[in-house]
Amino acid sequence: MCGIVGMVGHDSVNQEIYDALLLLQHRGQDSTGIATAEANGVIHEHKVKGQVREAFRTRDMRALLGNIGLGHVRYATKGTASSEEEAQPFYVNAPYGIVLVHNGNLTNTRELTDELFHKDRRHLNTSSDTELLVNVLANELQASISGLQLDPEQVFQAVARVHERVEGSYAAIALIAGYGLLAFRDPFGIRPLILGVRRSEDDSRDEWTVASESLVLDNAGFEVVRDVEPGEAVFIDLDGRLWSRQCAADPKLLPCSFEYVYLARPDSVMNGIAVYESRLRMGERLADTIAKYTPKDAIDVVMPIPDSSRPSAMEVARKLGIEYREGFYKNRYVGRTFIMPGQAVRKKSVRQKLNAMPSEFAGKNVLLIDDSIVRGTTSREIIQMARDAGAKTVTFASAAPPVRYPHVYGINMPSRHELVAYNRTIPEIAEELGCDYLVYQEVEDLKAAILEGSDITDLDMSCFDGRYVTGTVTEEYLAWVEGSQES
Repeated sequence: MCGIVGMVGHDSVNQEIYDALLLLQHRGQDSTGIATAEANGVIHEHKVKGQVREAFRTRDMRALLGNIGLGHVRYATKGTASSEEEAQPFYVNAPYGIVLVHNGNLTNTRELTDELFHKDRRHLNTSSDTELLVNVLANELQASISGLQLDPEQVFQAVARVHERVEGSYAAIALIAGYGLLAFRDPFGIRPLILGVRRSEDDSRDEWTVASESLVLDNAGFEVVRDVEPGEAVFIDLDGRLWSRQCAADPKLLPCSFEYVYLARPDSVMNGIAVYESRLRMGERLADTIAKYTPKDAIDVVMPIPDSSRPSAMEVARKLGIEYREGFYKNRYVGRTFIMPGQAVRKKSVRQKLNAMPSEFAGKNVLLIDDSIVRGTTSREIIQMARDAGAKTVTFASAAPPVRYPHVYGINMPSRHELVAYNRTIPEIAEELGCDYLVYQEVEDLKAAILEGSDITDLDMSCFDGRYVTGTVTEEYLAWVEGSQES
């Protein structure tokens, strides 16, 4: 999971890209980068480890010249989180000069690495799958060019061949020096990408943006045009003209369910589905399951684990007719523990991030609502914090089903053995976490909560049901991923 944004404007876009990355910071905190280009094709780039506010100084911003650019916040799912060389964007100098950012995870990296060396004669300098993607795009773009100049038709031919070669999930934005901005999405639309426009008041050229979440468009005064379709490519030239083309042979929209559970901000709309509304519906359905498996007199108060579980917790409390209280205070200057690299860092960060208020817990039977339970590290610490604060009993409920399978499409859940629900029954998980009662959302209830009122018929729910929607993920691949993570 990462956050990406691209812009084509009238004037310098550096500040607006910076502002957009601040809004997308929840999607990744390992590193960040911005690249811009001037009309003459000169590319400027700055990327470093750390968060956006730490990364860009005044001198860095002044050097990012040009009215076209892109930006990235990284959460490492491939490669090494601590490596500055793997921060995005990635650059190749031919053809023309291409800078690319990518959100997602490629699942045929071994085959692509071999092809790029033995067939395409391209050198890779990192283990990042984004470097693979930009080199595949560059190679296919080179093969599509028939003369000196580049036109949208050649760009779309190249993207079509990228779809044929690349497997997995990818929402990507590429800056092609001297020509424009390209954005494309994998044929299953697993990772989000949305297109927006700011219309010119004087009939001069329009300004455009593409981003991971709609809140970027809302904040900057862009009108939402639509989501980029699965398999589609859009190309915006330096004069603000837009071209689009479906470049995949058999596209299907199967967005990642975990975006709605946890990853996205609640004020975003993805694939026409409001994230906040979907989380309210998760709470409504979870309430029915809690009522089915938990004695009502065993719960005095309902509390969220801030922040992403708050809508679900409010709806659980409303539907069950139980008092809603806020028992945890959140330190907003600590990153999201789920996306921190390493168990030790996650465990240490839980108590830095959350503080339990004893006045809300003392002598009470507490129902805690979280958005999901992945490794169990955070949940275990939170349950103990509630007990230490004086809770009489602790019931723990997850707005998502048990995470029993690796997520290989852009979320760092690569090993089954890291997942607390793997090969455990719910009572066994409850014992592992240390809670009195444990309730999970049903798989079908989560799916229904997200899709209610939408034209979308299915989702990627692979981490819950083990069904990998691209059809290319094998047991051998999962074993290889687990082995490469452990080595």
